[in-house]
Amino acid sequence: MFESEVSAGVLRVRRADTRWLSTGFSGGYRRADAAYNCTVPEGFDRTDLAAYVAERRERAGFPDEGPAMLTGVEVRHARRARLDGVEVVATAGVSNPAQLPMGDGAGTESGSVGVGSSGGDDPPRPGTVNLVVGTIRALDDGALATLLATAVEAKTATLLAETGFTGTTSDAVVVGSDPAGEPAAFAGSATPVGRAARVCVRDAVRASLAARYDGEDGATLPESVGSAEYGAVSDGEPTVSRVDR
Repeated sequence: MFESEVSAGVLRVRRADTRWLSTGFSGGYRRADAAYNCTVPEGFDRTDLAAYVAERRERAGFPDEGPAMLTGVEVRHARRARLDGVEVVATAGVSNPAQLPMGDGAGTESGSVGVGSSGGDDPPRPGTVNLVVGTIRALDDGALATLLATAVEAKTATLLAETGFTGTTSDAVVVGSDPAGEPAAFAGSATPVGRAARVCVRDAVRASLAARYDGEDGATLPESVGSAEYGAVSDGEPTVSRVDR
């Protein structure tokens, strides 16, 4: 399985020669021995992110390069779930929830004065739900992308049930597979890999939320996007039309 360790505010998930797909900065496909999730301090404004992560890895004593994510959540709140050759490590904070309104009046929320629109390019705010998902099965590029989609769907369903939000403005996911493992052609919800990933995401996110908001920090879940410290509403009125033959 994968090995998880926390040091100096950095979470490392390690398995030698893993094939990763990341939605974090400098994301995409790569082979590496580890993936990382780094807690950044309040007011973080570094833009040289690769150099910053390298500094943090060195300080933590983690020599292996690999894809990385940044979070405002302390990685001591990370929680892991394992099932049938799949492992998920999650950190979950929702101080920056994102809302996608549905129905009439979409784009607004009652009482959401001061909530920012999602149309700008402002840097991510503290918070973030980050996932590292690994499987000992061998997945090709398409199946690895499907595993990422499966994990995001499970994360969204869990957050909606637990918090009322579908995500935050800065969520990221890294998924990985063992190129030397038994091949799996697919990783959707009905497959063994996808099924295990979904329930592991659910339980890891739930546990991390509980650690973050039911622990000694005294933090509380925001009741709405409007009451959150940082929040965004995806607004706008696109033109919708029939697709002609």
